[in-house]
Amino acid sequence: MVGAGTDRSKTDLSGGPAIVLVRPQLAVNIGMCARAMANFGLSDLRLVSPREGWPRTGAYRKGAYAAAAGAVHLLESAKLYESVRDAIEDLSFVYAATARGRGQMKPVLTPAQAMPSTAARITAGEKHGVLFGPERTGLDNDDVALADAILTFPVNPAYASLNLAQAVLLTGYEWFRAAHGDAIPFEIEERSP
Repeated sequence: MVGAGTDRSKTDLSGGPAIVLVRPQLAVNIGMCARAMANFGLSDLRLVSPREGWPRTGAYRKGAYAAAAGAVHLLESAKLYESVRDAIEDLSFVYAATARGRGQMKPVLTPAQAMPSTAARITAGEKHGVLFGPERTGLDNDDVALADAILTFPVNPAYASLNLAQAVLLTGYEWFRAAHGDAIPFEIEERSP
């Protein structure tokens, strides 16, 4: 399924940091993350021990592919890993996305703060990634310990937990702005009366 804003005649941007989903619980959320990635030109999807397995068949596959809404290519090219360590071993810098402080002595940045340097380092040839945890619990402290820095979102402190795909989307948006600018994609020459 291709959405109303999809135009296959335009350049399809790709690259950016690897998006590493750690023990994702629902296939449909993997599909929604793929869609968020495609929106912002992210192309490296890595899955660590998905609860429902991967690749799936039947209803799980159907749900993931429907939620991907045109980003099926990312689901089909997703790499599967048994451990976080395996998923990030080729990356030179890794962020762990979390809403909690964790008590770890790591730099803490928002996506808006982190993505400009990430874009510059990726342009220079480095490989970066962002870890996102399971929907119900987020990343374990052991997962966060493997990262170089923490990525967190400025949100309502009384309700700081984001949906997995929303967190990927916000990260992707800031990545896109840092790597490709934030010019509006089209302009209307004449306004409606």
